[in-house]
Amino acid sequence: MSAANQRRVVLVTRKTRLEELVVRHNTLAQAKFYIEHLGDDFSDYLKENEAYATSLRISVEALARWGRYQLVDRMMLPNFVFAPDDIVVTLGQDGVVANTLKYLEGQPLLGLNPDPARWDGLLLPFQPGQLHDVLPLVAQERRPIRSVTTAQARLSDGQTMRAVNDLFIGPRSHTSALYELEFAGTSEFQSSSGLIVSTGLGSTAWMKSVATGSLAIAGAFGAAAGGSYAPLAWDAKELLFAVREPFPSRGTSMAVVFGHIERGRCLMVRSRMPESGVIFSDGIESDFLRFTAGMTATIDIAPAQGRLVQ
Repeated sequence: MSAANQRRVVLVTRKTRLEELVVRHNTLAQAKFYIEHLGDDFSDYLKENEAYATSLRISVEALARWGRYQLVDRMMLPNFVFAPDDIVVTLGQDGVVANTLKYLEGQPLLGLNPDPARWDGLLLPFQPGQLHDVLPLVAQERRPIRSVTTAQARLSDGQTMRAVNDLFIGPRSHTSALYELEFAGTSEFQSSSGLIVSTGLGSTAWMKSVATGSLAIAGAFGAAAGGSYAPLAWDAKELLFAVREPFPSRGTSMAVVFGHIERGRCLMVRSRMPESGVIFSDGIESDFLRFTAGMTATIDIAPAQGRLVQ
């Protein structure tokens, strides 16, 4: 075994829709009855599961020829410890790449598309059949790497959370978020449906919908054209934040509803929510930080960039 092959490869997997249904309904027959009772096509779940199983088998065979490897379900990522020299591989949709990247500290990540006929895979440039040939090049640092800027939220109690696409700060349910926002020398109390903080990668997704929707609504009310929305580069040294549906009142303002967070210029948010405040990242609502009254969150650019193998 060469020195390069001594590096551990961590393969991050995810359950298919069919596997999640079986967990919920106990048996395959009950899962089939549930889906068909709703009028859905159960055969599509079977095809997706079969394609994923085939891709997983091909990937594991490549890793067995490689040497040291470990399989980790993405639900275990918050508790998994990556070694500094690990090579990380994901098998799933783009979301698995994002959910994995935020737990890394510079380790290269290689995204495999388990079903190219089903998923476009913006972050999945490789297929399982290529893994055997690509891994040695990654280990020898002979593959191009694309850097991805990530965001982080640091709470006053010492907890932190990183995001590859975006952070959400607000209430767990459809209620008002109450907080004090401080940015660029301005501080004000606000009431809204929460804040979105976006990275360059995430600026093509949730933030884009927030911005384009706001521009369209403003135009519908006759506001003068104020320009168009342009996403950031993936490695941009800045973040974007937007306040969703700010509500002005006697006790709340809306002077600061959008801005650029750069190194040395953080966004500070102090919670005024008695019990329902949370912070989560990349759409994973189940993995959240409690953000209740008296807590302060400092939002800025994370020290380490993500590294995607191309």
